[in-house]
Amino acid sequence: MDAYEQQAIKEGYRYIAGTDEAGRGPLAGPVVAAAVVFKFPPPLHLGIRDSKTLSPSQRDNILLNIYREAVSVGVGVVWIDEIETTNIHTASLKAMAEAIKRLNPLPDFILIDGSFPIDLSISQLPVIKGDTKSVSIAAASIVAKTVRDSIMGAYHVIFPNYNFIKHKGYGTTEHLEAIKCFGPSPIHRKTFKGVKEYLSDIHKD
Repeated sequence: MDAYEQQAIKEGYRYIAGTDEAGRGPLAGPVVAAAVVFKFPPPLHLGIRDSKTLSPSQRDNILLNIYREAVSVGVGVVWIDEIETTNIHTASLKAMAEAIKRLNPLPDFILIDGSFPIDLSISQLPVIKGDTKSVSIAAASIVAKTVRDSIMGAYHVIFPNYNFIKHKGYGTTEHLEAIKCFGPSPIHRKTFKGVKEYLSDIHKD
């Protein structure tokens, strides 16, 4: 899980950040990205791995250790309005760039989950399925997932009809039925299939 970090160190880089996002697929809520820089060697003993393979309690426990061990952690959030005016791909890359900008010190090398670079003048390497191959990216996936889940938990209090606390905005059968019954909320992505079908004519304009 640290081969990419080791290679970057061999190439002379000092501060290596892993970055990942959470929230590309949901029908509601923001996209959240995180970036994590560890000391070298990175803390493989923490059991850090792809956030999707961890339970919420496991993520919470590992999250605390990530913050203890990391040199720096940054979080970037792109909210609904910007997702709607651009697209989720652009929003995801922007969230990762914002997370990187919040690191102190700034990294001199970035490992990115996925196949697309970030619009930053820092050396970087996109890694497909990076959250299963890089401890730094996996740590970022845990931070991003945990932060986004907390945001959706707060939205659940504001919009309880949709039960965001359970599905976090993803297109489950329960969520789709709630949209059909109550219509989209202000935090729904109105350009997404599963939401746009239930907009009133006024909202469509």
